Amino acid sequence: MSRKLFSRHSLGGKLLPNRVVMAPMNRNRATDWQLAPRAMTAKYYAQRASAGLIVAEGTPVSPQARGCARTPGIYSGRQVAGWRKVTAAVHEGGGRIYLQLWHVGRVGHCSLRADGSPPVGPSTKALHSDRVPILNGSSEPVLVPCDPPRALATDEVRLIVADFVRAAHNAIAAGFDGVEIHAANGYLFDQFRCPYLNDRVDQYGGTTSNRWRFLLETVQAVAEAIGGARVGVRISPLGSAHEMLPDPDPLVTFGYLATRLGQLKIGHLHVYDQEGSWIHDRQGELLPHLRACFPGTMILCGGFDRERAESALRAGCGDLIAFGKHFIANPDLVQRLRIGAPLATWNSTTVYKGGAKGYIDYPALDAAAITAA
Repeated sequence: MSRKLFSRHSLGGKLLPNRVVMAPMNRNRATDWQLAPRAMTAKYYAQRASAGLIVAEGTPVSPQARGCARTPGIYSGRQVAGWRKVTAAVHEGGGRIYLQLWHVGRVGHCSLRADGSPPVGPSTKALHSDRVPILNGSSEPVLVPCDPPRALATDEVRLIVADFVRAAHNAIAAGFDGVEIHAANGYLFDQFRCPYLNDRVDQYGGTTSNRWRFLLETVQAVAEAIGGARVGVRISPLGSAHEMLPDPDPLVTFGYLATRLGQLKIGHLHVYDQEGSWIHDRQGELLPHLRACFPGTMILCGGFDRERAESALRAGCGDLIAFGKHFIANPDLVQRLRIGAPLATWNSTTVYKGGAKGYIDYPALDAAAITAA
């Protein structure tokens, strides 16, 4: 079997020791009122530092950007200080780590902001059945319906661009090797992309180029702030999370974006297949089209195991392969993949619960198991 998954790759001026990426996954372990990473968050990521690259969890760029209880931010000094401990622990373990910058848009609840303000989006179109976690009177997470959003004014869109630039500066100050802008999974930038949600009549609505304008202005501003090679973007073509409808013309819509991102010379494009289906279809048109449009590093994510990862790399479909849930229960996932060891399963009830259980207590392989393999 090919060993390309364990070969080196250069990204953002860093030489990655392997092509295994830890995908960004929210774990909701921040302090309740400071929303800063805790000591166990540093341990959690340090345990997984053998990944070629860690993309840390989606992190709100402002109080307005929040959509879940206990997600750490990157807009205050206390938060930057907390993340600095995380990056130091990962670097001490020989790892490299990016921060995913996040604005949830309409996916949220008034109680998640101190002023009780509603979520925001490209329009006032609300979610019907989606739920988000907030804290109840006992500080326990409970799922509640999303509140209806308020449509952003044109000037407010530009203020959010500035929020992302500030967050990128903060991420670099916190020691991250780069940032990834979250434009997937039905969150704010994906909402602006969607012709079913975006009914705007200003320069951020209507045509494909206008609907991508918000994201592209943000990417360009962040790239100018910290250097394009250290910037990535995550997208989820065909995704339906948070009540999104598939794009009516994904080849045109996402091909345009990939081409424009290539022109901006950013470091990577992270392509996520939420169902783990089309990204593995060698007869499909979308992935090869994106690959042809974007000349930089491409990360693929969605339903990968070692065999599928090696196959995609051999075929030139992508450069790096991201694993999500497997990293929850397998802090030494790279080693397990390398030697073909069995993978542990995660406890779904503790993924967002809070506390150390189901977070930093998953064991690595012992020496005997490694030797036996």
